[in-house]
Amino acid sequence: MDQVILKASDLDEYLTADDRSVVAEMDALYAKALESMRILNSAPNEDRQRRAKSELVDLYQEMGDRMQELTSREPGIRVYSFRTPRAVHGEASRLIAKLRDTRTQHSEFVYYIQRAYELLFNLAYAEPDNHQKNHLIIRTPVTEPVQNFAVHKIPDVDGVLENTVMCVMLRGALLPSMIMSKEIQEYTSTGYVTPFALFRISRDDTKMESNMEYILDLKRSYFDLDTLNGRDLIFADPMNATGGSLVTIVQYLYGCGIKPRSVRFFNAISALKGALRITRAIEDAVVYTLWMDPVLNDAAYILPGLGDAGDRLNGGDSDDSPRNIIQLIADYGSTISNLYRSQVRAIEQTVLGSSRQ
Repeated sequence: MDQVILKASDLDEYLTADDRSVVAEMDALYAKALESMRILNSAPNEDRQRRAKSELVDLYQEMGDRMQELTSREPGIRVYSFRTPRAVHGEASRLIAKLRDTRTQHSEFVYYIQRAYELLFNLAYAEPDNHQKNHLIIRTPVTEPVQNFAVHKIPDVDGVLENTVMCVMLRGALLPSMIMSKEIQEYTSTGYVTPFALFRISRDDTKMESNMEYILDLKRSYFDLDTLNGRDLIFADPMNATGGSLVTIVQYLYGCGIKPRSVRFFNAISALKGALRITRAIEDAVVYTLWMDPVLNDAAYILPGLGDAGDRLNGGDSDDSPRNIIQLIADYGSTISNLYRSQVRAIEQTVLGSSRQ
């Protein structure tokens, strides 16, 4: 069997009655927000525009409060803007605003994605006060009157991080996965470089959200099952819309007898429905997201979302000649490749050393 296919109807079976009620509530509130957006986009009357802006602010506040209330009861959903002190929320909000903005160009988009994943890494690994401390002793460029060294305390997270494998759901997930692996390398006292598992998964965009299919192409994936068993699997993707791609991959691994120690998913933006599906379908999975958006449209895109994050990170591909994983890395250029050179080397070893064609 060269393909594994998951259907949207299978995903929705994991949702509880309460989940469905909350999703419906968000849909109703967002429908009201769409009316305000139509006025903002078209009405020339300044008074109508002012009222529409006020209504939109109130609706987003209501949706945000409701999602915060819901996720506070869900240990598997950790939203940066809901779980961190209010004083740092402005940083996350501004960053997400830049990622959403249609005026943000490619190089800026890459920069803001890097910042987003630094914050997400801290949310998951660096913030707890109960970590013991490691000491980094660093040789500095200053040599007078003697060679200087600096001592820095960092959280001792070696035991947590040195069991991880980066699982890449290709295309838009490639660079975020490299960023997370680099953060792990920098935070471990040993400079641990994660192994990589590369999965080629897509969704059938001719279908709607209600009947979507998620297709895992095993012939174009590169991974060693033996390296995944008992490991902490990390997935990083800028967007978590439906959760279908992650659930498809993890359920395939379960079917192969793989039992991960943990599954963690890191997103710049996650839709409420996608986060709920993942935590219901995958036991003990944790979704870390910088920002939560309330709904999906009929085509399974996040609203208000930020567009196609993969294209904004990698540039678009033509249908007749999509780039493979090595071509994508080459197109990142020397700056990115040099910054993440250890990760590039690990990815190349995964692809070139795999028996899969």
